[in-house]
Amino acid sequence: MNGILVIDKPKEFTSFDVIAVVRRITGQRKAGHTGTLDPNATGVLPVLLGSATKVQDLILNHNKTYEADFRLGLTSDTLDIWGNVTSECETHLTKADLFALLPKFTGEIEQIPPMFSAVQKNGQRLYDLARKGIEVEREARKVTVYRLELLNFDEETQEGRLLVECSKGTYIRTIIDDLGKRLGCGAVMTELRRTEACGFSLEDSITLDNAKQLAQSGELRKYVRSVESMFAQCGYVAVTDAQAKRFSNGGALDISRTYLARVNVQDKDIYRVKTKDNRFLGLGIVDLKSGLLKIHFLNNAAKM
Repeated sequence: MNGILVIDKPKEFTSFDVIAVVRRITGQRKAGHTGTLDPNATGVLPVLLGSATKVQDLILNHNKTYEADFRLGLTSDTLDIWGNVTSECETHLTKADLFALLPKFTGEIEQIPPMFSAVQKNGQRLYDLARKGIEVEREARKVTVYRLELLNFDEETQEGRLLVECSKGTYIRTIIDDLGKRLGCGAVMTELRRTEACGFSLEDSITLDNAKQLAQSGELRKYVRSVESMFAQCGYVAVTDAQAKRFSNGGALDISRTYLARVNVQDKDIYRVKTKDNRFLGLGIVDLKSGLLKIHFLNNAAKM
């Protein structure tokens, strides 16, 4: 089984737990995912199966969207409600206070990764050090927050929900913690749900229980998306039978002999290469110096 199975990850499962279940029900040993979700987080987790694992490093769209619940007046060692509370205070902040602050966390910002994270420092995972009570200095990293909205806020309970659309590597817990610091009261994340990842949404996903049932009935394959779907944002070029054979055998294509000669291609642009009958052969990358569309990825399942 080759392709992408989009799972709505349940709570209290690690991303690797999900992979283990998918391997078992599909019988496919080659499996990976496109972005870790913490055990207490839920939502979109694209699982790559078989030959799809080869495109893991080629995925162009790593942007993700989350809905995150938070509570003001608390801090914890993990920056979320599941950690040990480190401070607590009474707060009386308003929606206006939050609205005024959100623009400061939109665009390119710097974040210091939390100690309870999978980031490595001198070959050790930060969460391993944190569990031993060790805190180390971490370098700030640049991330991009494309959209940050306050979906709701209860001024009585001081609890609310944010919508965050962001680049790869963004820690939502850290955004909430930093907001709390700027507000002077602290804040922790209380729920996290990923609604979009790598171009897939919750509407594209199925639950693990659904996946198990579909596997038993022999219908799971219907929900496995093609490798090509990971690159839907790329343009495509249809090629002749001779060009298809050449490309499938690892040969670059002369751009002047393709449709791309009539459009304004840029160096390093990536295109899906397809046959006249719409079969996906792989990805080509433009090399303007040589005038060639070179091999970027070959879809071996479509080999001529």
